[in-house]
Amino acid sequence: MTSTTTLPTELDTPTGNSPARVATASFIGTAIEFYDFYVYATAAALVIGPVFFPQGSSTAQMLSAFITFGIAFLARPLGSALFGHFGDRIGRKSTLVASLLLMGVSTTLIGVLPGYDSIGFWAPLLLCLLRFGQGLGLGGEWGGAALLATENAPPGKRAWFGMFPQLGPSIGFLAANGLFLSLAMLLDDQQFRAWGWRIPFLLSAVLVIVGLYVRLKLEESPVFANAVARQERVKLPLVETLSQHWRPMLLGALAMVVCYALFYISTVFSLSYGVTSLGYSRESFLGMLCFAVLFMALATPLSAWLSDRFGRKPVLLLGCALAILSGFAMQPLLTQGSSVAVTLFLAVELFLMGFTFAPMGALLPELFPTQVRYTGASAAYNLGGIVGASAAPFFAQKLVTIGGLGYVGGYVSVAALISLLAVLCLKETRDRDLSRVH
Repeated sequence: MTSTTTLPTELDTPTGNSPARVATASFIGTAIEFYDFYVYATAAALVIGPVFFPQGSSTAQMLSAFITFGIAFLARPLGSALFGHFGDRIGRKSTLVASLLLMGVSTTLIGVLPGYDSIGFWAPLLLCLLRFGQGLGLGGEWGGAALLATENAPPGKRAWFGMFPQLGPSIGFLAANGLFLSLAMLLDDQQFRAWGWRIPFLLSAVLVIVGLYVRLKLEESPVFANAVARQERVKLPLVETLSQHWRPMLLGALAMVVCYALFYISTVFSLSYGVTSLGYSRESFLGMLCFAVLFMALATPLSAWLSDRFGRKPVLLLGCALAILSGFAMQPLLTQGSSVAVTLFLAVELFLMGFTFAPMGALLPELFPTQVRYTGASAAYNLGGIVGASAAPFFAQKLVTIGGLGYVGGYVSVAALISLLAVLCLKETRDRDLSRVH
């Protein structure tokens, strides 16, 4: 059936969704959810192994902890399918609220979960279940936040608005690591392992309440509201995405690989390696990471501004090329024995992560039409995590025992090359109309 209704433009924004409110809601939700995710990542590098997998050597404990870390990345594509379905069928706002609740409840429950010494094998089993819940929640979070920002953006500023959910990871990581750093300075090792590590998980409940308050005050995005009015929704968004839009979904996922590899190798793996092999204390390495992540936060608005001005592809191709070269710097910088060299490596990797990550807030939504945009963008974002992040710390731990840090740096370079080739295969999306149906 053909409709004569005038297509909406990106300026048809409900009065309730002011630019400041959209920016705040898209930013605060991803900041809270990534805080939850990074709290677990930091705990996995420091304490999850001894508490939940006490049997075996320290290496076996670390590998087990990294396996639980990867479980959430396997759950994230399922979360993107589940929340994407409802996001494309019911709306962006309600789906974002549900994903935030699931993530927050899972994280808080990890904070009260007894260890192996108390309940035996039930401890790691329940940990894996809650970690799966974290992955489901985060799988639906990013796509909705990116759509909230980009579908409310004025013309020519989609990457700038799409930057706000991309800033969430920097702030979430800084909050998580800063809290762990404070605990490491205030508590001794026995106190930290006994109960101190649980505090960041429990604080998630407070943060989620704040996030819910902000998001419940939003109105539905204008692009989706107009699509509903024109009855353009599809019954099974996932089926349509897989059958009609599989190519942009696959290329978008591969373009994301570099972001994940840069981040999780330079944080989770490097933190574990720095404490166990390079002889740094928890607090000193966490301090270096807190400093380095500031460069990720600085790179995010710079890259967003550049991608609005010059296009998504040129910025991403430059970032991927530099990331390929950065892999070769890992071994010489981390093994030099200098804290300055280690901090330089972390700062460079996280700067490049922010530089390649920022344009994705606009690029991935621009790859899909309105009726499958939540599903498609979320699927691309989270499928990239399986390749670039789910097993990255685990494989890096294996690679370093086989060939040293040079092999781990090679992993980063290969991941960046994969993304560079994917971006080359994509068309420029800067001028696409988000109100289009096909």
